[in-house]
Amino acid sequence: MELKEQFEQAVAESKNLTERPGNETLLQLYSLYKQASEGDVNTDSPTNPFDFVAKAKFEAWSGLKGKSSSDAMTEYIELVKKLKG
Repeated sequence: MELKEQFEQAVAESKNLTERPGNETLLQLYSLYKQASEGDVNTDSPTNPFDFVAKAKFEAWSGLKGKSSSDAMTEYIELVKKLKG
């Protein structure tokens, strides 16, 4: 199976996990997904200082700057496999 197909399957599987992952893991999934599908951060940092969720998401994604799309896909797939047990 091609990497992109495995990634898309992992995305679908991530929505059907038996347990909801913790916030750190959710941020990791989010940032890996964004890096794999869009590449490096392409938006400005959130301007609302009280929007902690948006800020955390932005920082998690920007922390992956320079990681290739295929590396992000591979890490996402591995993380979902680990979460599935």
